[in-house]
Amino acid sequence: MNQQIPPYIGGPIGTVVGGSLSQGTEIKLNPSTSVEEIKSGHFITISGTSRRFFGVVTDITLQQSDPAITYQISTDMREDILEALKGTIAYGKVSVSTNLTLPLIEGSGVGIEPAKSIPDHFSSVYMASERDIQLVFGEEDEDHFWVGSPLDMQTKVCLDLDEFVKRSVGVFGKSGTGKTFLTRLLLVGVLQHDKASALIFDMHSEYGQTGQDTDRNMTVKGLKQLFPEKVSVFTLDEESSRRRNSNFDVEAKIGYSEIEPEDLELLRESLNLSDVAVNAAYFLEQKYGARKWFESFIGLNGTEEVYELAQELGVAPQALRALYERLNRFKRFGFLVSDPSQNVAMQMIEHVEKGNHVVLEFGRYGDDLSAYILVSNLLSRRIHRRYVELKEQAVGNTSGEPRPVMIVLEEAHKFLNPGIANQTIFGTIARELRKYNVTIMVIDQRPSAIDNEVMSQLGTRMTCLLDNEKDVESVLSGVSGSRQLRTVLSRMEPKQQALVFGHAVPMPIVLKTRTYGTEEFYRSVGRSEYSPEDLQKEIDELF
Repeated sequence: MNQQIPPYIGGPIGTVVGGSLSQGTEIKLNPSTSVEEIKSGHFITISGTSRRFFGVVTDITLQQSDPAITYQISTDMREDILEALKGTIAYGKVSVSTNLTLPLIEGSGVGIEPAKSIPDHFSSVYMASERDIQLVFGEEDEDHFWVGSPLDMQTKVCLDLDEFVKRSVGVFGKSGTGKTFLTRLLLVGVLQHDKASALIFDMHSEYGQTGQDTDRNMTVKGLKQLFPEKVSVFTLDEESSRRRNSNFDVEAKIGYSEIEPEDLELLRESLNLSDVAVNAAYFLEQKYGARKWFESFIGLNGTEEVYELAQELGVAPQALRALYERLNRFKRFGFLVSDPSQNVAMQMIEHVEKGNHVVLEFGRYGDDLSAYILVSNLLSRRIHRRYVELKEQAVGNTSGEPRPVMIVLEEAHKFLNPGIANQTIFGTIARELRKYNVTIMVIDQRPSAIDNEVMSQLGTRMTCLLDNEKDVESVLSGVSGSRQLRTVLSRMEPKQQALVFGHAVPMPIVLKTRTYGTEEFYRSVGRSEYSPEDLQKEIDELF
């Protein structure tokens, strides 16, 4: 049944006086509307002749119709004269990026479309209603996850989860802006609605059993507590897990035989290795064999044997010695062993194929960037290799498709900087656009250090506050209306706000993200927080 759009509460706030499709629409505020009531990021609806336009405030200015008024105003003028000047000779002006068009009558069969025109002169302008926002961003259901609310509104804004997991995702923001909490919130949506499996390389043990909310000085539930039947925790550091009372399912051990020369390519910077030293690993592989080269090399007895080997291989002695010394540091990694009784990559794949999600906790090794890069790269290359095989086996048989998996990667610029992105498995995954049912979620505070081609392949980007011009430019590269979005991004608050744009939302939006870790949040995902008293009450009632 067709339904006339209800009148807007509060009436019109202004009138269209100019603008363009590329630069946005210019709104003159009514005398009754204080410019202080309008904020960057607010949603606006414009009632045109044949449709309604939906957009976001990108800039706010003070204007005057007579420039001479600037020199005539004084502090001793009567207040009633100043009030009379407001909204007439002196007035507020708002720039709006009109992104979408909405039907004049809901249910008329006319859908929501990208704006390809602008409203007429003198069209009435309103603050967007909650119903408008629901029409644009969808309502919470099995395909949409509530991620936050517009500024100064309680309306739920939802992500389209099917579009969210279809391509790789970027989460950005400077240190301390809440990237980890935002990432955890997004993963809850993916897990709750079972849209894909997540493989999380948990650098600082924030996603598994528990996490820390430093602002509120409290511990919050991790994914394992919220979804115990869906999440499997692997740990590289059993001692750290037990000390934190973090339950885990698998103690992960990686064999020396699993390390390949390709795994050292990403370690050039963190290990301070030259190209000659990295290339020497391939000569070692030829001499000792693919599964024995690493252990045989670090097992050499001192510098003299290294120099003899360098002469035999025709490699610069100093380069081979540097490689020997750097790789010997790996002996202190307790998760690296000579003869493991497990294949960690295959175990992870088995858990994913069962519909589970995997969190790999690094424990104390998370503070060692070399350990994080080595393990993340090593396991991801093997998992991707396996998925290529599974995908090729499933050709012509859609029921045999491997379950989609999203690899979550912190400090992403270490894997995706312009110098090495074309050579790394993560750059390959980003460019493949889920060709083999594998995508990545990159989390970083320095997006400008990530290769531009990789950034262009991120389907959805979510960015908290950034104050570096290069980082802002990188995040907004290739986005329509980036100039206006730059202004919006610079005005965001440092906590619990994010600019979201890309495939998962119909238009860019600044959100106040949901608060993770509250009783209300746990209840909304089906995992209420019980106090000891509440738990005892439940037990007494049960028995």
